[in-house]
Amino acid sequence: MATPNTAVTTTLTVAFTTPPIYAARLRHLLTLNNFTLRSSPTLIVHHTPSTVSALKPHLSPPSLNLFSAVAFPSRTSIAAFSAAADDVAHPLLSPNGATFTVAALGKDAELIDDGFVRKLSRDRRRVRILVPPTATPSALVHALGDGAGRRVLCPVPVVLGLTEPPVVPDFLRELGESGWAPVRVNAYETKWAGPECAAQVVERIKNGALDAIVFTSTAEVEGLLKSFKEFGLGWESVKKLCPKLLVAAHGPVTASGARTLGVGVDLVSSKFDSFQGVVDSLRSEIFKA
Repeated sequence: MATPNTAVTTTLTVAFTTPPIYAARLRHLLTLNNFTLRSSPTLIVHHTPSTVSALKPHLSPPSLNLFSAVAFPSRTSIAAFSAAADDVAHPLLSPNGATFTVAALGKDAELIDDGFVRKLSRDRRRVRILVPPTATPSALVHALGDGAGRRVLCPVPVVLGLTEPPVVPDFLRELGESGWAPVRVNAYETKWAGPECAAQVVERIKNGALDAIVFTSTAEVEGLLKSFKEFGLGWESVKKLCPKLLVAAHGPVTASGARTLGVGVDLVSSKFDSFQGVVDSLRSEIFKA
């Protein structure tokens, strides 16, 4: 359970770049620790009528029977699937057949409730929910096991205005290497929030008044750097203006992506099935200092 930190005597300013669709939980956890917050979302993440339409042909009965599993890399992926399922006949699966696996990461699996399962099948035994102990795409592939040539539906984002991070291509490649036949569907959009998206962060940086920044995905980092360029800033200048700035990453995938983009990471949460891990890591480092 998250508990507020009452030992902080100096209010520290923490920025985070998480898209609004995911940011409420992170904001709440940071607020409990009495940080002054600067939210600068660098991405807009959502499903659209176009992406939902792209999913429907794969869900309309009996199409989903051609798949043995669906692998969700994010909460938005699940929400897009659910929205598409609402527009086609239920249940999506035939009454008889092999077990259908629904795979998701960490707390994302909270969205796969009884109502979601009923859209798939009236027989709960027809559906297996799989949540790997480690919330990474590679762990999800490992948990799925040998595909033996079976098809897995992969509702993933289409990235607009930024370079697609390697996370999804690597995920699809690893599924193929594990014997699965992944079917990619661009089920939602991840797009750059625009040239002004870093304005609040830049203001604090130029005043030397930013203590920490939290990244929850690689694309957020690229979006921030792209906005920095609009303000005449590079990462090296940021570190000169705020030499004590702590950079925290939500899990090793985000940390690796940030470093590839030239952004050094000071803290990587060891528990990353939820945002609690990165907040705990940040709090511990600040107290240690």
